[in-house]
Amino acid sequence: MRRVVVTGLGLVTPLGADVETVWQNILAGKSGAGPITHFDAHDQKCRIACEVKGAEHPYGFDANRRVDHKIQRQVDPFIVFGIDAAGQAIEDAGLVDMPEEERFRAGCSIGSGIGGLPGIEKESLVLAAKGPGRVSPHFVHGRLINLISGQVSIRYGLMGPNHAVVTACSTGAHSIGDAARMIRDGDADVMLAGGAEATICPIGIAGFAQARALSTSFNDEPERASRPYDVARDGFVMGEGAGVVVLEEYEKAKARGAKIYAEVVGYGLSGDAYHVTAPHPEGSGAFRSMEMALRKAGVAPHEIDYVNAHGTSTPLGDELELGAVRRLFGSAIDTLSMSSTKSAIGHLLGGAGAVEAIFCILALRDQVVPPTLNLDNPSEGCRGVDLVPHHAKQRKVTAVLNNSFGFGGTNASLVMKAV
Repeated sequence: MRRVVVTGLGLVTPLGADVETVWQNILAGKSGAGPITHFDAHDQKCRIACEVKGAEHPYGFDANRRVDHKIQRQVDPFIVFGIDAAGQAIEDAGLVDMPEEERFRAGCSIGSGIGGLPGIEKESLVLAAKGPGRVSPHFVHGRLINLISGQVSIRYGLMGPNHAVVTACSTGAHSIGDAARMIRDGDADVMLAGGAEATICPIGIAGFAQARALSTSFNDEPERASRPYDVARDGFVMGEGAGVVVLEEYEKAKARGAKIYAEVVGYGLSGDAYHVTAPHPEGSGAFRSMEMALRKAGVAPHEIDYVNAHGTSTPLGDELELGAVRRLFGSAIDTLSMSSTKSAIGHLLGGAGAVEAIFCILALRDQVVPPTLNLDNPSEGCRGVDLVPHHAKQRKVTAVLNNSFGFGGTNASLVMKAV
């Protein structure tokens, strides 16, 4: 069977716009949360978010590095973030200048959970106020979710599979899992895979707040708001950004002397078939997703050293994931470390799974697991589980599990190992 390895990484997050900066800030326990600056949020129930910082910030994002100014004007920020993260990843992998014959077998699988919501909101107001003749001619192709993959494939001449996943908060993980399958099946030799999101806009924040999904109790203390597993948690903090990896067939990567970060060995996916927004009350979907990923990987629960949890900081979801992990791991939970990096960067929705997969890969590389911030008073369900409170932890890491669960009851789990 063809093996799939990771040879490139790219990140744009609220804690930095390159992989090493983001990772060092995560390990240092920094928070990307703050008051919303993208718009006037004074009348919103939730007035905080984890925003990608501007170019003037010490670890801010400069779109001009990799995205043409003309494209920046035409598309929503989630596409800009995705193009940049993909560029970082393909540069890291050393594949920018692939021969043309190899480009026919190189593709993209980069998705988003919501896509161009700020642009849809803006152009809807233009339509209402000024009429259809004033709507941007770039409106459609500047908002579509598959246009990250489209723009990236055009820029780098990637003529293999051009794919985009849309599975809410599971998007990034599903994108990586689907791309790995394409390589295993022989449909491609190289795939850029991941997810991006940028929905910190008036209607995005209002909609999630009205659904009682966002934290509203920490508007005056934003850095304390995202607190997975803590008894004071009251919802997630919206984040934005992108994560993209380069996946490559192992023998090809080895032959060209590529730097290999990890191997993608297992991919599980399932549906709750229960409720649009609430997870199954027994966590059965999460359990089956993780179980499938471990089975496909040929990895026993006691061989997993670290789980990057979905852990959004919602009262119900955190407990159900914990319960599913306990059920799957049994006594092996005693040697497991599990944390939620959403405590630091917020919930990147469609970008979350890919960003968090990269954190798992870096944990394998550096033999350290990132912390769960703000875990001051763990809930009863946390007893006996190492949730890595407050501070990063050095430990042996040879195999990792990454969980992503989304609205509609869609679940994805990835297992990766050191090579």
